[in-house]
Amino acid sequence: MTTDLADVGVTFRKHRVRVMLAITLGYGFIYTCRLGLNIVKKPLIDNGIFSVDELGMIGAALYYGYAAGKFFNGFAADHFSPRVFFTVSIFVAALLNLVMGWSSLLWLSITLWILNGWFQGMAAPSAVISITNWFSISERGRAYGIWSASHAIGEGLTYYVIAAVVAAWGWQYGFITPGILCIGVAAWVYSFLRDAPETMGLPDVHEFHGDEPEPEKEKSTWATQKTIFGIGAIWVVAISSALMYMTRYGINSWGILYLQEIRGYTLVGAGTLMGIYGAAGILGSIGYGYLSDKIFDARRPPANLIFAIVEVFALLLIFYGPQSQFVLMIAFAIYGASLSGLIASIGGLFAVDIAPLGATGAAMGLVGVFSYLGAGTQDVISAGLISAGTTVIDGVTTYDFDAAVMFWVGTSIVSMLLAATLWNTKIRD
Repeated sequence: MTTDLADVGVTFRKHRVRVMLAITLGYGFIYTCRLGLNIVKKPLIDNGIFSVDELGMIGAALYYGYAAGKFFNGFAADHFSPRVFFTVSIFVAALLNLVMGWSSLLWLSITLWILNGWFQGMAAPSAVISITNWFSISERGRAYGIWSASHAIGEGLTYYVIAAVVAAWGWQYGFITPGILCIGVAAWVYSFLRDAPETMGLPDVHEFHGDEPEPEKEKSTWATQKTIFGIGAIWVVAISSALMYMTRYGINSWGILYLQEIRGYTLVGAGTLMGIYGAAGILGSIGYGYLSDKIFDARRPPANLIFAIVEVFALLLIFYGPQSQFVLMIAFAIYGASLSGLIASIGGLFAVDIAPLGATGAAMGLVGVFSYLGAGTQDVISAGLISAGTTVIDGVTTYDFDAAVMFWVGTSIVSMLLAATLWNTKIRD
């Protein structure tokens, strides 16, 4: 074991940087392996490969697979190596995307996307466990905020880079390109990520920071995990997250098609606007972590309410504001920044703060299953609402997004109100 205090400090900090790079960039790239479908919806519809309703079924398959995967893998992640879990998740998702690039069969695409969701569900719990292993409670909000920016990194890569590739080479490359990239990313993540300081002969994070040592476990990991089911606040967070994810994935899944059909943008133009939302999310996620840690002393509810109010305002500006490209760019930037803060907290950090020691992955799993059941249900509902308002006259298809938009805005408002009921919730010390 390293004993020189200066050497310990240098080694500890070096590996914390490596861990943050691995989980943030790794998770950002794995996101491209789930968002490709959103880029290629119009080409698939225009070429008669899949209908709007069929695309809704495929999209929902990913989210339902992810919900199940995040739940079961969340519990499993507390028992196994985060490094192995994370790497396997990226590698298998990459292989499934390569196959998806050659699929035009509905049943095969649904099957591939269910499996993709399941294996991607291994990544988030292992990343969050890595954060709790390497960062103390007083700095966890900032670390979580940086990691949560990976969502925005993945969205930006998809909507900027993958959209341009699809526009140049065809819909298949919306899946093939992320697949090729993520095979290399999986190898890089495995070389960078380390499970915990103790596995490298370093002191644990509490000893390193001079905090109170962790109490000895009185229960097995499984017994500790089961206690989260009796914590009411975690259930409220999970339901609020499910509603927030309905809005999030409503925009992610159908935003490109909305911008193309209702606002008249090209694929690249629509991808650029969605990319602005992704890029702004990086700042929003990091900003949320700093605000909640430094300004509100690691209290999440005040920051949640601020970010939720801003998010609803941005949605209203996107869908009901002036028909101006400049206004739309600003609105998407505001939406991306505010949503990313909510993803960081309501999508995981708040539940991790509340959960007992040893049940971090389980808390993420419970919130995750609700979040992605919400996302999957959204895809079916949104597709039905869009399809019901769609008309075909003289071979010209006209889409009506009004009902879907009201649904997306409404779920965000209810999510905000529900999260606000947890204003006085205490976090675990």
